[in-house]
Amino acid sequence: MVNATQVSFFTLSAYFDTGVFKYLYLIIVICLYIVIICTNLLLIVVICMNRSLHEPMYLFLCSLFVNELYGSTGLFPFLLVQILSDIHTVSAPFCFLQIFCLHSYGSVELWTLAIMSYDRYLAICYPLQYYTRMTSKKIAVLIALTWLFPSLTNILVVFGLTAPLQLCGNIINKVYCGNYSVVKLACSDTRVNNIFGLVHIFTINIALIILILFSYMRILKVCLSGSKQTRQKALSTCTPHLFSLLNFSCGCAFEIVQSRFNMNYLPNILRIFLSLYWLTCQPLINPLMYGLKMSQIRIVCRRLLFGGKR
Repeated sequence: MVNATQVSFFTLSAYFDTGVFKYLYLIIVICLYIVIICTNLLLIVVICMNRSLHEPMYLFLCSLFVNELYGSTGLFPFLLVQILSDIHTVSAPFCFLQIFCLHSYGSVELWTLAIMSYDRYLAICYPLQYYTRMTSKKIAVLIALTWLFPSLTNILVVFGLTAPLQLCGNIINKVYCGNYSVVKLACSDTRVNNIFGLVHIFTINIALIILILFSYMRILKVCLSGSKQTRQKALSTCTPHLFSLLNFSCGCAFEIVQSRFNMNYLPNILRIFLSLYWLTCQPLINPLMYGLKMSQIRIVCRRLLFGGKR
């Protein structure tokens, strides 16, 4: 039995010898990371620098784009180092730090999507009362909540519950560090971890999903009973949110299934893709989806990039 404090490093066994294709994968990862940084930074600057976009919906979007940069920075530089390396190991402190970053990224993403759905619910179902209900103080509290609560929860999970576990091994069958991957290595009692995980899922996560479903059901009801203009407005603002939510949910489902069940019958490259999907597709797709679908962002981006008043 090996205590967690005696494990100085973890080995990531999902990597395989790619030969000369190593540099192709390196170029692909670099290009993806550059696209993510440029698109998300562009939209953050556009929203921050234009007072016409200082509305609740765009401020929540800005928080979402900051989170995309945060999650990507916790993954992509690490992938680049591992692709170039012949020995795929990571120190224990850095592994736990990466677990915290990636899991808090996922939690903040879900909280932000829930608050954005609540914002759209107020805007479409109570348009005359929207600005009295969604005040500047309330916006600040909601954004602070989306960052502080997931961060505190993940500090407790990673450094309070997972890090002290007694481990019987140090081999993680992934291309990055995951909380459940480390918990599976434990030879000490993990009942507290499992109970906390279940409680968290069935209280916080389910509550957020119920909030999202309730918001969009009410929005759908208003759309069906409203005018054509109301339906068009709802579709233009809600389509990106719904697509982002669906994309994130699919990515999380892939990750949960792969972490909890034996997927060794799948090709290694497919398992790697499924484990990376929830961490890469949101930062890639969200800025493109919101930038193309939302006319105010699109107009300001054109003006910033090409000049003039197009």
